[in-house]
Amino acid sequence: MLQLQPPRFLPLPRRRLAGCRRRARPVLALSSKWKLPDVDTDAVRERVRSWMSGARGAIADAAHVARERASQKEDPEAGKKKQRKEVAVEEQALVVVPEVTVEPRVAQGWLSLDAIVSIEQFARLNGLTGKQVQRIFEALAPKHLHNDARSLVEYTCFRYLSRENSDFHSNLKALAFQKLVFVTMLAWEEPYKEDDSQLSSLDNYSVLGRLVGEDAFVRIAPAVAGVADVSTAHYLFRALVGAEKGLSFDLWTTYLAELLKVHHGRQTHQMGDNFLSDEQVLCIGSSKKRPVLKWEENIAWPGNLTLTDKALYFEAIGLSGTKKPMRLDLTDQNSRVEKAKVGPFGSKLFDSAVTVSSGSTSDEWTLEFVDFSGETRRDVWLAFISEIISVYGFIHQYGPGDNDPAIHHVYGAHKGRKRAVSSAANSIARLQSLQFIRRLHEDPAKLVQFYYLSNAPFGDVVLQTLAVKFWGGPLITKAKSANHRSPQWHRSSEEPSSGHAHVYDIDGSVYLRKWMTSPSWASSHSANFWRNSSIKHGVILSKSLVVADKNLVEKAMVNCKEKSKVVERTQATIVAATIEGIPSNIDLFKVFGFHPVV
Repeated sequence: MLQLQPPRFLPLPRRRLAGCRRRARPVLALSSKWKLPDVDTDAVRERVRSWMSGARGAIADAAHVARERASQKEDPEAGKKKQRKEVAVEEQALVVVPEVTVEPRVAQGWLSLDAIVSIEQFARLNGLTGKQVQRIFEALAPKHLHNDARSLVEYTCFRYLSRENSDFHSNLKALAFQKLVFVTMLAWEEPYKEDDSQLSSLDNYSVLGRLVGEDAFVRIAPAVAGVADVSTAHYLFRALVGAEKGLSFDLWTTYLAELLKVHHGRQTHQMGDNFLSDEQVLCIGSSKKRPVLKWEENIAWPGNLTLTDKALYFEAIGLSGTKKPMRLDLTDQNSRVEKAKVGPFGSKLFDSAVTVSSGSTSDEWTLEFVDFSGETRRDVWLAFISEIISVYGFIHQYGPGDNDPAIHHVYGAHKGRKRAVSSAANSIARLQSLQFIRRLHEDPAKLVQFYYLSNAPFGDVVLQTLAVKFWGGPLITKAKSANHRSPQWHRSSEEPSSGHAHVYDIDGSVYLRKWMTSPSWASSHSANFWRNSSIKHGVILSKSLVVADKNLVEKAMVNCKEKSKVVERTQATIVAATIEGIPSNIDLFKVFGFHPVV
């Protein structure tokens, strides 16, 4: 096996000029016993690709700023337009403050102006005043939360949001509501102030120049239907913010505006006779400058690619126009998608394609996404297709069968499949929005929920909590027959692996034991999680909205994020080892925290 040996000579020393500092160069581990086959090339490639993706995003932002400055110098009118736009943004950032009725003085200090505005405005949406909501909260919440300003902000916000049952909140179309959610994130971040002097500045209250942090975004944004999900909210925030210090109001409204366009486009698109009537179009890949090519026997056919919530459609473009579309089903349990390289005469020159199969090699497509700026377009479409395949894999693994009569014994369980697919469609919509506004500072695979969780450590337990969320509900009947005894219902404190326990959500919703067919339910980390999942501390408004506490998905994601950080650190160490060199495998074990026995 090939091993790197030390050189037989030493380089001559160079004079160092006074006052000059030399940049450290990467050190090659020539004296190392490192074996090249031991290097995880996939991990190195993924890490380098992640770095390149971040670099491309930064370069794109810098190029956009440079183009704007150049256009202003060439065209004075463009500078005036920008000034008018800035004035409009300043006006949009102004917040109308209602009459203050809430008691600003609490045990731990004074309510911040952000908290007062959020409480009062959400209270009005609930048909109450801030003072009335404050009293209701004190009556419902545990004693230790009575004077907690952050919990009061959560309660007034979540109480209103719990009334929405749609997949995408209808009020997001209104700029005032977008502004209110942004103010609420600011209020959650800083619910207190040292004194009440801020109340004198109510008339000039503005969010311009204010920045929202990651924790506030992750807590509030997933509560608004369609804006984010708990599983990928951290990565969504990082993709939006990039190298900036926080989320600005302008960036927040830009993201929501693009998200609204994506959803509006889906609603207005007509499927026509070429597609199945029960499918929803999610995205279309067709561009003269960046075509989609379908490779067949070393021949590339340009065409239009359409992704629905069940399948892929490809319409080849010939000399006589478009041909009849071909369909590739993505709902099969054996459907697969992976990266591929393509090129003429069987060569593998271009790393910009994917191979998609639907259960058999005969139904296999090789699609190239032409992108002269890198691999971003291919990676985005890989995430799109992977998310649809992953959500149906999730349904097959964690959902009840289509003909299961028990689905009618749990209220709302028959809608579980639709809820899961809608959640995947929302993930794809968010990724589309980031792509359109050129805010992809994260790996696209981390921004789509089901695909990310299917590969994340502890992701199987998070998927279990999502199954309870989608199919769980109040028990409406107990199946009785002469040969079937009424089932015994157990609390979620019992282990699911015990063989007879159903799982309960925090609001009492039931997920039946007979639906736990996935082997992941029998794992030790699953049993440990569900044994402690029934502990409650806050005010429960719904299975997804809990004041001063976490819902089941959030609790599972705590472990998932911790384990993901360990994996990312390990991969980063491997990459650093291959670039800078590690003297021996013993040192590598020390880096990872292992203590080999000699």
